[in-house]
Amino acid sequence: MFVTMTPRRTFDRADANLLLALTDSPRATTAGLAERTGISRNTVHARLNRWDEGGAIRGFDRRIDPAYLGYPLRAFVFTRVQQVHLDAVAEHLRSIVEVISVDGISGEDDLLVQVVARDADDMYRVAGRILDIDGVDRTRTSLVMRELVEYRVTQLIEPDRAGPTRTDDRTSTRTGGPDGGA
Repeated sequence: MFVTMTPRRTFDRADANLLLALTDSPRATTAGLAERTGISRNTVHARLNRWDEGGAIRGFDRRIDPAYLGYPLRAFVFTRVQQVHLDAVAEHLRSIVEVISVDGISGEDDLLVQVVARDADDMYRVAGRILDIDGVDRTRTSLVMRELVEYRVTQLIEPDRAGPTRTDDRTSTRTGGPDGGA
């Protein structure tokens, strides 16, 4: 099963308030979310069900740190694939337990495979398993040295929460050269 991009559904202020409340308190009850947001319990329940069925709310496993499970090393494996084998390669990658995500990308490589490992030797083994898949032409592995910005989407719900820089503020002007100087 492949995840595909779906068209954006209607997103209103009630959705934003409910998602922000859920982000702040992921274990909140429907009644608790209703009280916190001022939205009726039935509406909260209906929206949560709609989001769950539509895939808007992702699984809890996205919140689990692989290091806690004994996999402190993380890497991105840029993978070039023979296009005729793309589906088979993706299915094979799904069978490797250390593969935590696979994205089809444009550019020089075809796939961005995120993997975890117990140590350097384990990472070598995992990268080798990917390279051994029929249809994989080449790989490049980049270790994650430090996470500088963790996975986040709250700033998309409520841009003011992201800080002073807003992505919709495109009216700023600069003078001079590319560095903004005179």
